[in-house]
Amino acid sequence: MRLTSSTRLAPLALAASLLAGCAAGPAYQRPATPQPAAYKEAQGWSPAAPADTLERGPWWTLFHDERLNQLAAQVEVSNQNVAAAVAAYAQARALVQERRAALLPSVVLNGGADRSGGTGADQNRYRLNIGASWEPDVWGRLGAGVSGAQAGAQASAADLAAARLSAQGELALNYFSLRQTDAQSALLATTIAGYERVAQIAQNRFNAGIATKSDVLQAQTQLANARIEELNLTRQRAQFEHAIAILLGRAPADFSLAAEAWQETVPAVPAGVPSALLQRRPDIAAAERRVAAANAQIGVARSAYYPNLGLSGSYGTAGSRVADLFSISNAVWSFGLSAAQTLFDAGAIRANVAGAEAAHQQAVARYRQTVLGAFGDVENQLAATRVLAQQQSLRQQASSAADQVEQQMLNRYKAGQVSYTEVVQAQATALAARRALVQAQADRQSTAVALIQSLGGGWQAE
Repeated sequence: MRLTSSTRLAPLALAASLLAGCAAGPAYQRPATPQPAAYKEAQGWSPAAPADTLERGPWWTLFHDERLNQLAAQVEVSNQNVAAAVAAYAQARALVQERRAALLPSVVLNGGADRSGGTGADQNRYRLNIGASWEPDVWGRLGAGVSGAQAGAQASAADLAAARLSAQGELALNYFSLRQTDAQSALLATTIAGYERVAQIAQNRFNAGIATKSDVLQAQTQLANARIEELNLTRQRAQFEHAIAILLGRAPADFSLAAEAWQETVPAVPAGVPSALLQRRPDIAAAERRVAAANAQIGVARSAYYPNLGLSGSYGTAGSRVADLFSISNAVWSFGLSAAQTLFDAGAIRANVAGAEAAHQQAVARYRQTVLGAFGDVENQLAATRVLAQQQSLRQQASSAADQVEQQMLNRYKAGQVSYTEVVQAQATALAARRALVQAQADRQSTAVALIQSLGGGWQAE
């Protein structure tokens, strides 16, 4: 029986196919991390479980502020940092397609024509050739490259979620700071009106000869300082408004936000918040996927220890006329198997493998640190949530008491029982207590935003 070239190459191709399942790299395992059964600062948390693929949902709607809802919805389509993350994700997905293409044969069509001459007649020569080449993934190098690219794309997707969450959280914080400034301005406006009335009382008493000039001067000083603080709040509000415009991808000159009633809603932490949602943090998901990508690179590096195998084949025709290109008698074909093995590289492959293993260890350490930091973030925000709620209650009591003292001191001053200095002190204390109460309310909202972000975008899955 006569063996053709294709028959002789068949066992080689079969062997290559059988070896294609061999992998030079280590099997991937998610790195172990601390998994506390419950948070120290909260009760009723369940053990953590992977849930990083759950949708975060519009968490900002928990604050029941329609204006915030409108602004937050614009962040995803207008913020330039988010747009850059979207482009990076598209690039990572394109890289996956590129790596997958390397697993399949490549086919090339070549053609040419030339004319030569000499002492005899001129001669034309036409060529048409189609060739194919394929590198079997014998040692898993190409597959590891695809796996690494896929992990990189997943990390990029998590980076996109992190960029979106960061922009939305920053928008919410700036928005609440702006509304707090509006509330402080309204408080100062009321206070300034009261200071003006008291200053007039001091002036009337001075005109009647029952008060000193110093009373009038103290009243004027206090009134001027309050107006200066009102101007400072105007400057701060403008800065928050400009920051919101930039987060929305708009020029500050083209954006304005009118003063509105401050929605002081602070979402309550559910008693049974599952710690599984901690795994929904996009930075944790990105760090874990980068560990997987680094693990795949170890396989790519180790595959250099083994020979590179390649299969190639071509079919073509040639002739002195174009019509000859379609003649079977002018057909020429070829098949081949190639192999290449590095015999000496002065330890370059070994160094490359060691570098890949070190990069993997670095990625593991960063992943574990990210997880530990995430647990710390949640603990901090849970503690702040509890403490700030208690502080607000005490601030309310302090403000109410200071208001009463202020009124009593003013009444006693009108009756000539105390000096105006005591009235100024009582007024300053009352104003500070009122402003501290507003600050406590704003701090609770800011802490709620920080808690939502530390949980990956929400307490409950959609």
